[in-house]
Amino acid sequence: MAGSYRSFIGLRYVMSKRRNRFISFISLLAALGIALGVVVLITVLSVVNGFERALTEHLVGMEAEAVVIGYDGALVHWQDVAALAHQHEDITGVSPYVESAGMVTFKEQVKGVMARGILPQTEAQVSFLAEKMIAGELAALAPGEYGIILGADLLARLQAQPGDTVTLVAPAARITPAGILPRLKRFTVVGVYDTDMYEFDSAIVFTHLDDAARFFRTGGATGLRLKTTDARRASRISREAFRDVPAHLSERLGVIDWTQRHVNYFHSIQMTKKMMFVILVLIVAVAAFNIIATLMMMVTDKQADIAVLRTLGAAPADIMQIFIIQGAALGGAGALLGVAGGVALALNIDTIVATLEHYLQVQFLSPEVYFISELPSDLYWTDVAVIAGAAFACALLATLYPAWRAARTRPAEALRYE
Repeated sequence: MAGSYRSFIGLRYVMSKRRNRFISFISLLAALGIALGVVVLITVLSVVNGFERALTEHLVGMEAEAVVIGYDGALVHWQDVAALAHQHEDITGVSPYVESAGMVTFKEQVKGVMARGILPQTEAQVSFLAEKMIAGELAALAPGEYGIILGADLLARLQAQPGDTVTLVAPAARITPAGILPRLKRFTVVGVYDTDMYEFDSAIVFTHLDDAARFFRTGGATGLRLKTTDARRASRISREAFRDVPAHLSERLGVIDWTQRHVNYFHSIQMTKKMMFVILVLIVAVAAFNIIATLMMMVTDKQADIAVLRTLGAAPADIMQIFIIQGAALGGAGALLGVAGGVALALNIDTIVATLEHYLQVQFLSPEVYFISELPSDLYWTDVAVIAGAAFACALLATLYPAWRAARTRPAEALRYE
């Protein structure tokens, strides 16, 4: 019963509106302030998580989870290396490639690109290129036919169409009796892909591995692309697979995973996520100051009630618990309301943004500027739990000083003018 009366009085102070409506209004604002901070925190972190997931999927889908390269610029015996990779149980796909910078020209249009030679029959094991084809298919790349697959943005930039013939220019020149001339070859556009990532769709072209090796004079594949069972463990898996290699291969192999190739992107995302969490927690902390103001006014307003409780035998610790319960109720209500609103907003942010773009006739994420043209959201329940706990902790800390002041109330002084 001793604990129940403290809870009863504390909750009664929260819900009572008869004597001082202003304090009740301030209490409502304090709870709504915490709720708003929680909503913003959950939504922003979910969007950051969504960007991280989408970026990872697109980068891994186009760039592979890990690559094995030859230090001398070629991987002539790539079949032996591929067989070694297949022996590891966590490597699910291996595909050779040739990669080199170049230029694509069509009529008067010129665009710098990264040309990648692939094997159509194994490419689907390591990338989602086959799923992103909007015209033609990977099987159209046949050795000796000099077919080429372009991104949708590059095709639009060149003002070309499937079936047209474009010219691929290699960075290395050739020496002829007429002088030094660039090495170039005409390729037929046999397919178009669209990944919704402008950096890929405007700058990477695909041709058959044999055609690329012959055109760029690499003598074979320049590396292998690997697919693992878990992209987050790709670094460890790929290094385990090539820890013990034959002596004739060990000096010519290097393994690079996707986090090393795009380290700046993910360091930036992680730093942004941490900084946004700290900044937005400060918003919740500011809202918690409203609880301090509310409780201080409540302590002043309830001086007589506190004095009566003290004369009836309530200890200072009991008075403190009454006001801590009141503040905790406000903080808990705000945190729960914020969690509900934040989860609802995070789960529907894409629909809300699409509606706003439709009515405002604007595009918030231009594909020519950003990696991703749609606003993604990925809700992690661990983040929700941490945010709710942090908000409640801020509210609880905000109750300590007002509760301590209430516990120091002297009954004789409080009842002097009653």
